[in-house]
Amino acid sequence: MKTMKRLIISLIAVLLFACGDEKKHSDATGVFEATEVLVSAEATGKILRLDLNEGDEISATFEAGYIDTTQLFLKKMQLQASLKALQSRKTDIPKQIAALNQQIASQKNELKRFENLAAMHVGNQKQVDDIRAQILVLEKQVAAQTEMLQNTNSSISAESSGLEIQIAQLNDLIHKSIITGTINGTVLAKYAEAGELALQGKPLFKVADMKNIYLRAYIEAGQLTQLKLGQTVNVYADFGENNSREYAGIVAWISDKAEFTPKTVRTRNERTNLVYAVKIAIKNDGYLKKGMYGELRIRN
Repeated sequence: MKTMKRLIISLIAVLLFACGDEKKHSDATGVFEATEVLVSAEATGKILRLDLNEGDEISATFEAGYIDTTQLFLKKMQLQASLKALQSRKTDIPKQIAALNQQIASQKNELKRFENLAAMHVGNQKQVDDIRAQILVLEKQVAAQTEMLQNTNSSISAESSGLEIQIAQLNDLIHKSIITGTINGTVLAKYAEAGELALQGKPLFKVADMKNIYLRAYIEAGQLTQLKLGQTVNVYADFGENNSREYAGIVAWISDKAEFTPKTVRTRNERTNLVYAVKIAIKNDGYLKKGMYGELRIRN
């Protein structure tokens, strides 16, 4: 019985040692990272509202707040009034030359009448020639006036386009005064509050996509042949005190340049100097945090 007990204890120890050794073995280690976006002010003015806090889950279209747009709106109204006044100066060319066209039509009717009289040797040929000359004069007047009015309208259209562009710029600035989330994620830090003055480019808050994170690890040159983009690998998150959680990861990126091993990263062969960075994409179940250590194991 004692011999049997010793045998059982020895088997359990071997199994525990094997499991422990298997758990310790990793092809590479690294740190969990997330895609971060530093949201900055796109307009200058007083922040009237900024409704978010660190830890909040927000969407890319979430309207977190807005910057005062009073002066922008007043400037827009002024430009719109100027545009309306300018466009009212446009001329309706057909109406302006209608009287001349009517005179031409009347002269043409007279021309036909006198041509008929001349054909019957009743009318005077000089009268026919005079009417024709008058029609030519009127047609030249119509052409000259039409050209002048068209030039005037073209100038007004050009000025109107300039004002419309300025209005579009103001609309863009007003739109950029609305503070949005930019990406779906978690607010990591908040750098401003309502009532403060925002300057264009001033950081307002930082947001990170914590649902789709990745492990940045470093592998040796000899391991490159074991990895390819889209490959599934095992990732183990280190929760301390020998606790870890296993995740399925996808190889999303492999560096094409070697670099010296970072001091904080331990490779399978610690004597290795040159390593290649890789990114392993992982769906976060809520337990993974930025900065946590993780291990990579390549599936055979």
